[in-house]
Amino acid sequence: MRSPKDFFKPLCVGAPDPVREIPFPPSRMIHFFDASNEKMVAKLPDTAAQADIVLGNLEDAVPVDRKVPAREGLVKVGKELDLGSTQLWTRVNALDSPWVLDDLTTLVTEIGDKLDVIMVPKVEGPWDIHYVDRLLAQLEAKAGVKKPILVHALLETAQGVANVEEIAAASPRMQGMSFGPADLAASRRMKTTRVGGGHPGYVSMSDPEIADGQIVEGQTRITAQQDPWHYSIARMVDACTMNGLLPFYGPFGDIKDVVACEAQFRAAFLLGCVGAWSLHPVQIGIAKKVFSPPVDEVLFAKKVIEAIPDGAGVHMIDGKMQDDATWKQCQVMVTLAEMLAEKDPELKEAYGF
Repeated sequence: MRSPKDFFKPLCVGAPDPVREIPFPPSRMIHFFDASNEKMVAKLPDTAAQADIVLGNLEDAVPVDRKVPAREGLVKVGKELDLGSTQLWTRVNALDSPWVLDDLTTLVTEIGDKLDVIMVPKVEGPWDIHYVDRLLAQLEAKAGVKKPILVHALLETAQGVANVEEIAAASPRMQGMSFGPADLAASRRMKTTRVGGGHPGYVSMSDPEIADGQIVEGQTRITAQQDPWHYSIARMVDACTMNGLLPFYGPFGDIKDVVACEAQFRAAFLLGCVGAWSLHPVQIGIAKKVFSPPVDEVLFAKKVIEAIPDGAGVHMIDGKMQDDATWKQCQVMVTLAEMLAEKDPELKEAYGF
């Protein structure tokens, strides 16, 4: 075990000092793009104007024969495009793949000062983060990178979920985590082919009507579709927040079902996730809507804070009891609203800032 006093020392001579607090700019959606797709890259400046984060994907969904072009395309994006305040991330190939070493070496040495975060897929334990942590420090020192590149872990296996707390605390580079339901479902042997969302077979059911001690035949019993990901997402949120990291919901695969996508994103938002993945431009708008605090709740939270500046005591505001705990909830809501208002003029006006 590393000594706590050494935790924030660079892991290589000449590497930048690790950050002591993870930055939290607007992070409502991580929008994926394939840098080997010229049409997609051509639209990237417009996409970046709408999205909080754009991520050059090198792993799943990029065929073997396009791995190198995707990497080269991302280097070109980092060198040539002005994305404004929008963050630039990448998802490298898995640590057991033949491409990941070239991914990390090329990206850090070529555009290390442009990359904010590297997403590492299929993280199974703190040992994966330790490997990436040391390698990034060596590459940053070699390339003269001034700001440490942060690491985002993708939870996609049962082992990764089981080790989520250790992963979150593995390095000061840890920026956050995302939830990968498709690979996780396969890892757990879950009987579903869906990417995120609920399942019509995963339900709770009301008790049957009984007459003369017997179940009444032919009755209609109330059922409700449940969320099979609730436990794991909540665990990820706890692991992230206890370590100052940012938790994200991952992909929602049914692009056409915008209603279910919004419901899944909202459930993740209410549980504590700061954002979700966007696989199609239509999901950018959904994520922006869901992960921005509702206007009425922000206005009420502002009212509470104005009425109780120090959070002390018990107060009745609009017929609702307010105390230290609810004051803290209001602070969370208003702080997030203030941050998003700086990026979004419409929200700024709606929130009254």
